[in-house]
Amino acid sequence: MPEQGKASKVPHNPELSVIIVGGGPAGMFAGMLLARAGVKVTVLEKHEDFFSDFRGDTVHPSTLDLFHQLGWLDELLAIEHSKVERIGLRVAGQQRDIADFRHLPVPAPFIAMMPQWDLLDFLAGKAKQYPGFELRMGTEAVAAHTDVDGRIASVETGDGEVLPARLVIAADGRRSIMREEAALPLRNIGAPMDVLWFRLERPPELGPESFGSLAAGRFLVLINRRTYLQCAFVIPKGAGDEIRQQGIAAFRDRLRGLVPELDGVIDQLTDIDDLKLLSVSLDRLTRWSRAGLLAIGDAAHAMSPIGGVGINVAVQDAVVAANVLAAPLARGENPDALLPRVQQLRARSVHYTQMMQKFAQDRFIRPILERYTPIERAPLPVRLIDRVGPLQRLPARIIGLGIDRPHIESPDAYG
Repeated sequence: MPEQGKASKVPHNPELSVIIVGGGPAGMFAGMLLARAGVKVTVLEKHEDFFSDFRGDTVHPSTLDLFHQLGWLDELLAIEHSKVERIGLRVAGQQRDIADFRHLPVPAPFIAMMPQWDLLDFLAGKAKQYPGFELRMGTEAVAAHTDVDGRIASVETGDGEVLPARLVIAADGRRSIMREEAALPLRNIGAPMDVLWFRLERPPELGPESFGSLAAGRFLVLINRRTYLQCAFVIPKGAGDEIRQQGIAAFRDRLRGLVPELDGVIDQLTDIDDLKLLSVSLDRLTRWSRAGLLAIGDAAHAMSPIGGVGINVAVQDAVVAANVLAAPLARGENPDALLPRVQQLRARSVHYTQMMQKFAQDRFIRPILERYTPIERAPLPVRLIDRVGPLQRLPARIIGLGIDRPHIESPDAYG
């Protein structure tokens, strides 16, 4: 393997495509920005379409602001969505407000709950306006190959086709094949929980707010999706199989009384297959790149679902990658020496976001899941934030905008 950051001795061919493996938010946003800068890009997405229920659907204010910077925000928000302007927590029958997004200094100070397939279709439509962009659906990348100098130089697809690449961007998720092929070192931070996703009818008396409700051994998050509730039931790590074996009636019993307004609709859950398991991971690469390849998004760092920040952190990776690489790529330069710069610019944000998630997991969620005695009142920090309204802006800023929020600096060759 060549020394990290050093260019391969094999001549660089600027006529080849940048191949992005993975058509999720990170891959599509990176592909769009690179194509916008005049770079030839091919995105490989293994699925035939973007449809998949209970994927991350939270588009945070920071990401909405990026669409504003591109001049596309109003068009994006014309897609059917619901707004989350505040987040609450219900403890011992009392509702507490813990985050208020309405005061954030951005054009859209709320979380837009939008099906991810709609977001990806929107991005694909915009990216296809640029002549250098190609999206290949139903094309799975199964291997990466090196040249004689050890540089990642091509991607092999499931049907045996080998695609030469000017640069490979691994955006293929938390079980990234490209990451494994490149032998990038992974640090597992750990998560004490998994999540069962399901949907329920939204009782009118529940109100519009999205909130979490907790009791001894139980933690349920309810997200208002206008016509229904997207529900996340947090369970101990690895408990999914046991819950499935116990059956759907036992699961309904777990839910009863946790949010009394839901007791009349819980019987809508009639099949254990109504529950979709998210195996929670919290990890990150200690090195995001090697000559010829860069990892971004979940391929570089799997985020916990806490705060719903995964899409938005991944998109920020894509923005920084384009800021660093788009202009040199458009000039025909070899990008290898610049790849470590992407990690340098993103490392602090990823590190602190994951550390806050780990703190919440270890100090808040794990004790709830392991508790057997009733919870009599909310923790002191929650009570304080609820009582002092301006304090709700701090968690809203951390969740909604993140840390070291980037702005789009990559060129627009067609503007």
